[in-house]
Amino acid sequence: MCCVISLLVFIGPRIAAIAWYLTDTLRWNNAFSNILWPILGVLFLPWTTLAYVLMSPGGVDGLQWVVVALGVLADLGALGGGGYSRRNRS
Repeated sequence: MCCVISLLVFIGPRIAAIAWYLTDTLRWNNAFSNILWPILGVLFLPWTTLAYVLMSPGGVDGLQWVVVALGVLADLGALGGGGYSRRNRS
């Protein structure tokens, strides 16, 4: 069961980002000026990238940065949580 949850945390947002890109390419093109940033974002910080694209249609201002910061925290939690649980198993 733990492996299934880990797979969902690591692969889920990447699949969601790819599906969202394929269905709403214009929103992603408005959020990023070139293709390099969304590719790197989906590979390394998928939750942050999804939060940024969600908040970016009119530009990210004010409290919208809080949503992007929550995406950063989700990415850090996904990466750090795996290391923490691995350390407890030993």
